[in-house]
Amino acid sequence: MAPINIYDLVVVGSGFAGTTTALSFMETAKEKNNTTAKVALLEVGKKDERAGASRWTMAYLRLDKNNKFDPNWIKLVEKTSKGLADLDYARKLEKEAPVTAQYILDRGVELVHHEEPHVALEFETDGSFAFPKGGGLAIVTALMKKLEEFENAEVMYETEAVKLSLGSDGRVNGVVIRGNDGLLRTLNAKNVMLACGGFEGNPEMLTQYCGPNAVDLPLIAPGLKYNRGAGIRMAMEIGAGTAGQFDMFHAECVDTRTSKPDAVIWGHNYGIVVNRDCSRFYDEGCSRLFESFELIAYDIWRYQNQEAYFVCDSVTMDRMRESWVYSTTDLDPERGETVEELARKLGINEERLRRTVEEYNKACPEGAADEFTPNSLDGKATKGIIPPKSNWALPIAKAPFYGYPLKTNLTFTYGGIKVDLDARVLSTNNVVIPGLWSAGEITGFFYHEYPPASSVLRSLTFGRLAGQNIANSIKG
Repeated sequence: MAPINIYDLVVVGSGFAGTTTALSFMETAKEKNNTTAKVALLEVGKKDERAGASRWTMAYLRLDKNNKFDPNWIKLVEKTSKGLADLDYARKLEKEAPVTAQYILDRGVELVHHEEPHVALEFETDGSFAFPKGGGLAIVTALMKKLEEFENAEVMYETEAVKLSLGSDGRVNGVVIRGNDGLLRTLNAKNVMLACGGFEGNPEMLTQYCGPNAVDLPLIAPGLKYNRGAGIRMAMEIGAGTAGQFDMFHAECVDTRTSKPDAVIWGHNYGIVVNRDCSRFYDEGCSRLFESFELIAYDIWRYQNQEAYFVCDSVTMDRMRESWVYSTTDLDPERGETVEELARKLGINEERLRRTVEEYNKACPEGAADEFTPNSLDGKATKGIIPPKSNWALPIAKAPFYGYPLKTNLTFTYGGIKVDLDARVLSTNNVVIPGLWSAGEITGFFYHEYPPASSVLRSLTFGRLAGQNIANSIKG
């Protein structure tokens, strides 16, 4: 391809939001018979690292068997954000999510609809959810393949966006980049899309916003190291507004023993979780799995010095082992014929763990293990211990016993750029900054908690819509 002097669109970031924006833009331009439309997609990593964290995620989607979005999600957003989240934005996602699902299906992505017999989901999706066969990598691979079919679509790897370029009237008209030669140059563009993630890979920003010991948070996937908050910083430098909770983030409990990305241990609800001193510190059964897995992970990082241990017996493991709940890690759980043997294998104090398990067992309701119903809140609660366990208080009594060592990994940050319903970036005074767009986890939306299985759909949906809007705004 010959060098291009000016692009209609430069997209910063090649994850779900960025790749979808670029592809949607080129497809819409083609539908309008605009044969001169030009896009540049920038990726700060190498080609085999493209798509950042998007390539590593399982990409769970809050969809029912007909690809309809969970109708309860908006209420959940309002509840968890304590009224701070933009509910019009949430409604837009609910409306457009089925269109997005069909969009990726039409471009070669295969969706698996998983019926969940084991876990109490918080979703109103008829006991099921969806994910792409092959995970997030399957989505970005399919979309990138389509994008590469366009002659006027250029992908630039090892290219870092440094700052936005402005015209004398304040309109964004390009982006200053640094290639692997270390030199700066400006890509002139009529529109710039910022889709380069949050600030997970920036220890300075993590410390500034999330507080002491934020640098101790490992990243759940290698691609997050490139999410250094560059897009947020560039936008704020020209007066962009912000949204979302900057001192909070989405985190997950992972298997301490493995280096496998995204090795989440999901089923903390169905046993007990103890700290280094073998003391319970959290109500493991306080709510459904997806409603509490993030909050216990935050507790492990903030208050338990990044060290915790999940413990259960064969009643739980025999029921759950073959499901996805304990299969994301690539290692089998530690196993012991006695609680003391399990403690030795986990590297924690045998006597203390034995006493904790005995205390917990005495507090479990009589007959709790007779019927294990992990797919609903069963109300079987402990009595007389702190913290309580409000559901699934089954005694840990049937050998063999199983356990996983846990630590918290950072998945994405909440705070980011403020946008409108068309993915246009808003100023601190809530007016549109001409020529600047943003989508994905770089845009701020969540507060206090993350209503799960929605981030991938959010990134894909607003990227798709932005691409269409930008293509419709230019003259062919």
